[in-house]
Amino acid sequence: MEPVEEVLAIAQCGIEGDRSFGRSTRQVLLVDHAVLTDFGLGPGDLRENNTVDGIELNTLKPGMNIQIGETLLRVYGECTPCSKLDDLQPGLQEAIRGRCGILASVVQGGSISIGDAVTTSEV
Repeated sequence: MEPVEEVLAIAQCGIEGDRSFGRSTRQVLLVDHAVLTDFGLGPGDLRENNTVDGIELNTLKPGMNIQIGETLLRVYGECTPCSKLDDLQPGLQEAIRGRCGILASVVQGGSISIGDAVTTSEV
C-alpha cells in the first residue's frame, strides 16, 4: 500500500490498479481517519483505498451513497476484520470490530484526490 495523490475509480469495477478491481461488491474500502488514530495505525495499515475525515462511516447503511470528488460510491456493508490485523497488533481483529470501515461499489467513476469533499445521501 502506497499513498497517492489521486486515484481513478471505474464504474462497476473499483479503483484502477487495486487488487480488488473487478469484484462485484467489495470494490472500495473506506476507513475513518479517527479509527486509525484511535488504534495507533497509519494510512494503508487496514489496506483501505481511502481514508476519510469528519464522517462516521459506521453510521452509514447499505444502499446509501457517498460522493467523493467526481466519484459516486454505494455502500455495500461493513468490513469484517480479518485475522491478519492481529499481525499488526495482537487483539486488533476483535478490538476494531464494528469500526474497520465500510465496503462500497463504484456507481459513477471519476477521480478521487486528497482533500476532495465527502458527502453522503440516501438513495
